[in-house]
Amino acid sequence: MNLARSFRYLVALCVGVSLVGSSAVAEEPFRPEEGKFPPLDKAHVYRGELAFVDHANRRCSLRVEGDGMFFRNSPHPFALLPYAEVRYHGAPADLRDIPLGTVLHVHAFLPPDPKTSVVPVLPVDNKTKDADHNRGAGIFPAENHVLLLEDEPSHCRRVGKVWKLKEVDLKNDQAGMIVARRVPKTGDDTKAIEQEMTFDAATRIWRGREVLTVADLIADGAWPRSGKKALNDQSVLLGINWKPTPNGLFTRFHICDIWLDDAAMDRAAHRQTETHKAFIRSRWMAAKVDAVEYGKFGHAKVTATLFGGMDESLYADFKKGDGAMMSPVESTLKHNHGAYSPAHMACKGPLLDVTKLDGNPPTGSSGIQIHFETDLILEGVRPGRVVRVRPSNWPVVNLPREEYLGGSSPEERFPTPAIFPKY
Repeated sequence: MNLARSFRYLVALCVGVSLVGSSAVAEEPFRPEEGKFPPLDKAHVYRGELAFVDHANRRCSLRVEGDGMFFRNSPHPFALLPYAEVRYHGAPADLRDIPLGTVLHVHAFLPPDPKTSVVPVLPVDNKTKDADHNRGAGIFPAENHVLLLEDEPSHCRRVGKVWKLKEVDLKNDQAGMIVARRVPKTGDDTKAIEQEMTFDAATRIWRGREVLTVADLIADGAWPRSGKKALNDQSVLLGINWKPTPNGLFTRFHICDIWLDDAAMDRAAHRQTETHKAFIRSRWMAAKVDAVEYGKFGHAKVTATLFGGMDESLYADFKKGDGAMMSPVESTLKHNHGAYSPAHMACKGPLLDVTKLDGNPPTGSSGIQIHFETDLILEGVRPGRVVRVRPSNWPVVNLPREEYLGGSSPEERFPTPAIFPKY
């Protein structure tokens, strides 16, 4: 073991950098096929801090956690698959909803088509390579096309876990350290590892309908004004981010939110759900085209599967017999027919049927198929392609310029993968 590796090993032992343990790695790198939803269990799993957002092109960069000096890790670019599910505060979200600095859990694959990737295409074994400069392996995985992206409370709710608080240690400036471990809500928790995380006066504490501060907990006597106090494995959910760490520590994560009860978490999820519902109604529901039955003079019947991860009330707006609009989009979900809005050049017609497929749909799919008829089919509406669909009761709005292509070359107006560093 060379000196750099020895140093990283000691850092990992002393600091306890990992919140989730070693990341799950698929036995073989998996590349999704066009027109198919990939299985979640084939994804490479990693986690990191959100460091850059290009929401209009559905791509971001994460400072991925490895076994070395976290602060030295360059942000790693990734792109959302068209059918990717994003979760924030336990609810559906768009990239624009997630603050920079948030620690996110990622399930990702190799690019479906390397020739059209909007982020760098890397060697398939890149996650096994040592990044050097005391950064370790795993921080630049080739699996940079995301199926599932979720923050800490969303992850815990999905897998059935909570955080148990063992001890709080306060300083005089209402900042300090919490010792906690993430455990199953039911079952064996003996393997859970205790972790130390910071908090400060800006940390939000949510209780029912209240939003509290550290000062409020001190005034209530729940936490000491200074020093340590046992918290007796109090069950909570945590929002986690990262801040530059003082005192020579290379990695330590920070608690930005504490939800003390289910009611508080449910309210946070409700707020985020309403934000996302308004967003989807203005941008339309994305779907995968399953089949097209062509008629004469532009007439066609289209079968499409609505993407998953949305609030049920959005799917309920798709009703048999109602009118609808359908517009082709690129893998970034930008429409490319007409300006202003997808309605400018959209196919129009009735929904012939709305059906629910049998069984549990894979991640990315709602399992809901729509059967749509139009008298003027567009070139981009073909099997395997992606469209956006608007039921008749959703608004028609003009989208900002960065959210559609308008027929000109995207390289002229939007950054290409060349803006990212070479690894």
